[in-house]
Amino acid sequence: MTSHVKAMFSARPAELGIMAAVTGSLFLSFDSVFIRLSGISGFDTAFLFGIFSAISMSLFIQTTDPRGLVVTLKESGWPAVVSGLLIVGSALSVILSIKHTAVANTMVILSGRPVMTALACWLILKEKPTTSLWLAITGVIIGISTVASGSLQSGTILGDLFAFSAVIFLALNGTLWRCYKNISRIVIVGLGGFFLALTMSIPAEPSTYSADTWIIMAAMGLFSAPLGRVLNATATRYIPAAEAAMIGLSSVILASLWAYLFFNEIPSLNTIIGGIIVISTITTYIMIKRRQN
Repeated sequence: MTSHVKAMFSARPAELGIMAAVTGSLFLSFDSVFIRLSGISGFDTAFLFGIFSAISMSLFIQTTDPRGLVVTLKESGWPAVVSGLLIVGSALSVILSIKHTAVANTMVILSGRPVMTALACWLILKEKPTTSLWLAITGVIIGISTVASGSLQSGTILGDLFAFSAVIFLALNGTLWRCYKNISRIVIVGLGGFFLALTMSIPAEPSTYSADTWIIMAAMGLFSAPLGRVLNATATRYIPAAEAAMIGLSSVILASLWAYLFFNEIPSLNTIIGGIIVISTITTYIMIKRRQN
């Protein structure tokens, strides 16, 4: 069975990579729906998400990695621990952002991750910045500022700030992954979930959760979110990271669509304009990077 799967993957790597990226983005676009439907505070949502993510990733590692869970964790070393801690910051920030602002705002700001990661690599790793990077940074700043200006008027700027802090954590994690390319993304997600649950266990109040809340967050933490992240990580093994990132931008549009269908949430004009600026900038930047590589 395993040999047949390996043969299938080696036969059509590009097609499988694209399929994994598209499917992964589709699953991840539902995160905001689960978070909104949970009906509990941001800290409680993060607590449940952390628990179920840690469980799902631990089971996945134990059943798919011949080394087993304990050995895999030991061999991952301190970079995986640091990356897991950064996931605590990014995951909590995303959840709090979705709780405090429009889904479209959160997703548009998060889409600036590739450029912010490149900026972090320049600041931390001293990688030489290109003209295209500076232009992309300028475009992302203009786009995010446009989104934030609308939030200042509507009183949802706090959610936008949480989204921006999530981008910073994600950029730092991306920089770490650039230094330690062999870190298992599955281990990182599992550790991040464990640390998140451990941290949020202090303010969380699990005794107050309804059965619906447990079911909704289990669907997100055990199935949708981890599967989406694993598929995205798998995609980069078969297609260039730039191409996977470009496909990942589809989650911005999909998440905004789900917000409209489920919650009748219509993005503001500022969000639409800012989103067009950011997505156009990121798409152009990724295409330039793809040609260079």
